[in-house]
Amino acid sequence: MNASFDLGDTVERFDHVAVAVRDIRGTLPLVSVLNGRFREGGESVRGSFHWVQFDLPEAGKLELITPSRSAGPSNFLVRFIDKHGEGLHHVTMKVTDLDDAIASAKGLGLKVVGIDKSDSAWQEAFIHPRSANGVLIQIAQWIDVPLVPRSLEEFLGTETS
Repeated sequence: MNASFDLGDTVERFDHVAVAVRDIRGTLPLVSVLNGRFREGGESVRGSFHWVQFDLPEAGKLELITPSRSAGPSNFLVRFIDKHGEGLHHVTMKVTDLDDAIASAKGLGLKVVGIDKSDSAWQEAFIHPRSANGVLIQIAQWIDVPLVPRSLEEFLGTETS
């Protein structure tokens, strides 16, 4: 492998695995079996989905993503769940420089899609599943910020899907 295309220099860490679900509450028994501890949750910038993350013991994070209540049939998560059912949606790697990671991935012959650098706090791109043995890989750059203490019950009370 050509060292100039080694993604390893830009990968900071494995961050999380995201699972597409119809209902976050209905997935909580699985989270409990995995000994997941609520970390944080929110709504996507464009309001198309809700997400909630759980810390897993020595294994990174589990993220549950669900379409927002107002999501129509063209919503990417609605389409995904309708086509594939609930399940693995993507794996996320935190990178130190998204542009370098994209260039390295392309240099390795991987198809990069969904590049979005419109938000300085969260920039992302995806390695297409056809280039990654059937798995959608999210490469993202962000600055870690301290979490605002909040309980899962508080999140679920404000989550609208």
